[in-house]
Amino acid sequence: MFLGHFGVGLAAKKIAPKSSLGLLLAAAQWLDILWPLFLILGMEHVRITPNWTKVTPLEFYDYPLSHSLLMVCFWALLWGLVAYGLKANWKICLILPGLVLSHWILDLLVHRPDLPLSPRSFTVLGLGLWNSPLWTLGLEFGLFLAGFAVYISSTKAKDGIGAVGPWVLGTLLVGLYIGNLFSPPPPSPDFVAWVTLSLWLIFPLAHWIDKHRNSL
Repeated sequence: MFLGHFGVGLAAKKIAPKSSLGLLLAAAQWLDILWPLFLILGMEHVRITPNWTKVTPLEFYDYPLSHSLLMVCFWALLWGLVAYGLKANWKICLILPGLVLSHWILDLLVHRPDLPLSPRSFTVLGLGLWNSPLWTLGLEFGLFLAGFAVYISSTKAKDGIGAVGPWVLGTLLVGLYIGNLFSPPPPSPDFVAWVTLSLWLIFPLAHWIDKHRNSL
């Protein structure tokens, strides 16, 4: 799941109008922000297995710190506590953890059974939509386009950057997703980790664009 997570973050702007879009997107993608760091540090592992699913060759066989349900609940709680410590209103203290949790729920739909319940659990879950490109594309683009439409309709451009920026961001995200779908399997797990890490640049870009729009 990639575009779908961004779609949820975009839609959240409507119910959290005072929050930065960059922050909302970061919360929705938090597990995949942690994951490349844990890969680089050797704390989690992934295999490149061509045809592992029809959509991705990544075999997620060891990622309990970033993607087990228990740890996801911990990360969500941490987001809520940080928001509370920064004196955010109660709505933000609930929305940010909700976005973190939404990531696991959406991953549950697409992953093969590889999402553990806890770091020490042998029970793994996943509904496997990645084995159906049609269902995967429908879900990804459906969530993203819905979220993008909600963001556009609930905010208004202040200037040219605000008018053009969201479309640039949307085109960038769709381009990255399509490019990944049609690219050959990556050469190594380290390559995957560093490329994924570079996506962090999306969040300050989204924050900057959002500063040029007003919530309605």
